Amino acid sequence: MSMFGRRGSDGSAPAPPPSGAKRPPPPAREPTDPPPPPPPEAAVPQRDPPDDAGIKRSENFYDIKSTVFSALIDTIDLSQLSGLDQESAREEIRDIVNDIVAIKNIVMSIAEQEDLLEDICNDVLGLGPLEPLLARDDIADIMVNGAFKTYIEVDGKVRSSSVRFRDNAQLMNVCQRIVSQVGRRVDEASPICDARLPDGSRVNVIAPPLSIDGPSLTIRKFKKDKLTLDQLVNFGTITPEGATILQIVGRSRCNVLISGGTGSGKTTLLNCLTRYIETDERVITCEDAAELQLQQPHVVRLETRPPNIEGEGEITMRDLVKNCLRMRPERIIVGEVRGPEAFDLLQAMNTGHDGSMGTLHANSPREALSRLESMITMGGFQLPSKTIRDMISASIDVVVQAARLRDGSRRITHITEVVGTEGDIITTQDIFVYDVMGEDGDGRIAGRHRSTGIGKPKFWDRARYFGEEDRLAEALDKANVLENEAASRA
Repeated sequence: MSMFGRRGSDGSAPAPPPSGAKRPPPPAREPTDPPPPPPPEAAVPQRDPPDDAGIKRSENFYDIKSTVFSALIDTIDLSQLSGLDQESAREEIRDIVNDIVAIKNIVMSIAEQEDLLEDICNDVLGLGPLEPLLARDDIADIMVNGAFKTYIEVDGKVRSSSVRFRDNAQLMNVCQRIVSQVGRRVDEASPICDARLPDGSRVNVIAPPLSIDGPSLTIRKFKKDKLTLDQLVNFGTITPEGATILQIVGRSRCNVLISGGTGSGKTTLLNCLTRYIETDERVITCEDAAELQLQQPHVVRLETRPPNIEGEGEITMRDLVKNCLRMRPERIIVGEVRGPEAFDLLQAMNTGHDGSMGTLHANSPREALSRLESMITMGGFQLPSKTIRDMISASIDVVVQAARLRDGSRRITHITEVVGTEGDIITTQDIFVYDVMGEDGDGRIAGRHRSTGIGKPKFWDRARYFGEEDRLAEALDKANVLENEAASRA
């Protein structure tokens, strides 16, 4: 027996029909009712032709969907719908939509009707047109530029998608639904918001009036099956010997800074390295939007908080890192270092919290260290440059550089260790580097990882303390042999 019917004029739901009775159908519009006027020609945005990233649908399909959706909203009581579980609510919606299609004599193929049912269920219960994109594990980023333009990144390449929203109001509703799940809000008073989806995918929303052509929604998706270093080896991101070095770096409690540009795979690499943290270690993560997914049992996840509408109550990344020091951490993982929290992280690394890690936006290991110094200086710390550089060299053991190449592929281009300082200069030495050799016939970047010939890196003693000396020596020797063979062939 259905629990839905057309609401009365007082807003109350009518009594349900007797058992076995068919649900009263929604009233069809009288033929005499004039059709809604079309939007002005100037108001219709121009849309890029979509590629194959999504289901191509005609304008007629969207017109039918709009008509059926309006009739559905007039028919159901959303307050009662919210009391049902997801599957029951979907069944109720599907029954009513089928009734509406039959009453209005809408001619559709079976496949089109199934698409219509799925779209409307997603609109009412999920994230609307985004649901099919979120279900695809091959999509790395979803970029919505207003209601009628959606782009996705697949295999490192950005392409247009046929996904579209009914209007900017529907897009804004989806944005508000996402951010409300983590207790945040987005509107004209607070038009910028960072949030996350239940699977950890990172979300950024910027709404009008800051976004001129309608709300802009960006989702950085994460694969359901988390990548491992072995898989990165299969993808050519790093060599087996380089992966072994990174495993030893993670297990030996080296302090690691992962550097790279936007979309270069920094967070993925950080997730890979944290797999080699021992299960009996207490790990505390600090992030703007919680996206790290550590597998260890003893993990405390912390997340920053933006100010409320009165401008109060903000909890910054520095507040979290400073509080970490009072929580007896063994390792501190900072999702992204971008401000004065760099000083507190370096202090933690230098005062017994070995094995701490963080990511940072930079284009080379040398630039990463320079940016770290700039962040500390901009934080208002009145320290001489030499003191800051001595602190950096004493705290950071290894810098891992990730890069996204112009063909969309991702590579670990440097594994670099910080050796110390000479005067006012921080000295570093590369252990592995990636050389670009050109491109193949398909336009893919051709290159190779090579060892620089370092036989005994600075963290050798640390590796020996953790029983990893033999594995480290074997990996370095094999890398050097392969490098010599490649040089002889050249």
